[in-house]
This record gives sequence, structure tokens and C-alpha cells, in this order.
Amino acid sequence: MKSKAPSILSGDLVLTGTIVSDGEIQLDGTVDGDVRAGSLIIGEDATVSGEVQAETVVIRGRVTGSVRARQVQLASTARIEGDIVHAALSVESGAFFDGHCRHSSDPLKDGGSSGKTTSSKDSSAKSEPSSKADSKPPAPAKEQDPLGSLEPPVASKSGF
Repeated sequence: MKSKAPSILSGDLVLTGTIVSDGEIQLDGTVDGDVRAGSLIIGEDATVSGEVQAETVVIRGRVTGSVRARQVQLASTARIEGDIVHAALSVESGAFFDGHCRHSSDPLKDGGSSGKTTSSKDSSAKSEPSSKADSKPPAPAKEQDPLGSLEPPVASKSGF
């Protein structure tokens, strides 16, 4: 008894809370909360402040928050301020995107891994200083060896 018709939230609608649907949703109004759907279309005048999760997402309006979907399409009128986790991403010229973009073979299963994303950022932030600290001692040693080994042959060749 699942409905095949899309749910349409008109432009004059302001909703506060979470929207969950297995079907298709077309948003033309304002949502202050998370949206989870099978397929989601965010209209040009629509605004979503929260996390967006769907199989496919077409964004023509504004999203402030993370987007997780297998297929993400950013139209030229899209304005995204948040991270995108996707399996496929297309961006039209003129779209505004301020955030990080990460490919995932299954972005919806990674849905509960926002902590993992943060921890990977933390681990990369931690590994960068350690790698910088590790690279400093070997770098001079490597630079001294090649320069030391290169300079005498160059000097001896120029001496002859």
C-alpha cells in the first residue's frame, strides 16, 4: 500500500522537525530539521537547515547542513553550506558549495559515521603534525646525503 505519488511541501510551508519518507519528496518551503527520503528534490526557493539523507537528491535551493546520498545533483541555483558524502556527484556551473566533499561507495550506510568522519579528520590532523615531525629529521638527512654525494662528483668533474 505504498504511495507512488510524490509528497509535495509547498513554498508557503514552514516545518520544524524531522521528515522521513521512503518515497519521493519535493520541498519548496522551509524545513528546520533533518530530511530522510528515498528521493528528494529541493526547489529553488526551498531552504533546509539540517541533515539531508536520500538515495537521490536534486538541490536547486539552499541547504545548511550535511548531505548524504548515493546520487547528488547540484543545480546552478543550489547553495550548500555543509559536507556532502556521495557515491555520484554532479555540479552545474553556478552552484555554490562551501564544505567538504567525500566519495563513499555506500553513503547511506555511513550515515551513523559522522563521528567517523570527525575522527578521520582528527586522525589526519594528528597524523599531519606527527608526519611533519617525522619528516623533519629524515628530510635533512636525505638532503645532506644527496648533496654530499652529488657535490664531490660535480666538484671533481669541474676540477678536471
